[in-house]
Amino acid sequence: MDFVVNLTLLYPELKPFLVAVLLPPGPFLALSLVGAAVLRRHRWRGRLVLSLGMLGIWLSCTEGFAQILAEKLVHAPPAVSAETLQQLKLESQAGEKLAVLVLGGGARNNVPEYQGPALKLVSEERLRYGVWLARQIDAPLGFSGGIGWGARNLSISEASAAKSSAQETYKLPLRWAEGQSRDTHENAQLSMAMLRADGIQTVVLVTHDLHMPRAMRAFSQANPSQMRLVAAPVGYRRDGPFDWQDWSPSEEGLPRVRYAIYEWLGQISGR
Repeated sequence: MDFVVNLTLLYPELKPFLVAVLLPPGPFLALSLVGAAVLRRHRWRGRLVLSLGMLGIWLSCTEGFAQILAEKLVHAPPAVSAETLQQLKLESQAGEKLAVLVLGGGARNNVPEYQGPALKLVSEERLRYGVWLARQIDAPLGFSGGIGWGARNLSISEASAAKSSAQETYKLPLRWAEGQSRDTHENAQLSMAMLRADGIQTVVLVTHDLHMPRAMRAFSQANPSQMRLVAAPVGYRRDGPFDWQDWSPSEEGLPRVRYAIYEWLGQISGR
């Protein structure tokens, strides 16, 4: 794993290729091909390997499997409770310096319907929740996101796109817009220095539930002054008990399974 991390740092253009190889359905497709290749020589062994590969492809497209990965592998935290929000609002009203900080998840150079650059849906979902939180607890809003390692063709930073969206769509200007970071580690290093300079005491961190454990670790490591960090995850997909539909392939199943495994790989690699 360290070799893969070092390789992506040295050659960031390889990251999309490595992601395609390591994340589902890539490994399961490879397993299925191996099973098919040995089927003629070793009938039962080939059937077993082929069946395991096909089962893996099926599971990797289901929201049920994604939820198990989120809970057991990534350890995604729960959503912010109403009690926590009320406490944060009281602290803000009492004069404690709070900030809501949204982490970027990508932007696009040209979105035809908007006739220009815009945030990707992942980033927009985070920003929307960040705006809602900032209004709930009476705290200023910030955004952290530059041009990621795998987005060298991007002409503007995520923070620039977020600044426009926050102002034009949500009518809540950003207090801070950090647009130099290329990954979660740099999000933390650059944002914490920026907020520390403004005397912020509590940072309410907004990112997706699956990304939150890795983000909290990075921000804790970049926090020598011991500012308080409050996790405010967004993007939960399960709203009740499991049912049979959770184990049927869906349009949200595969992206969420891939995201869960991507974050798990990030956790174990220390990035």
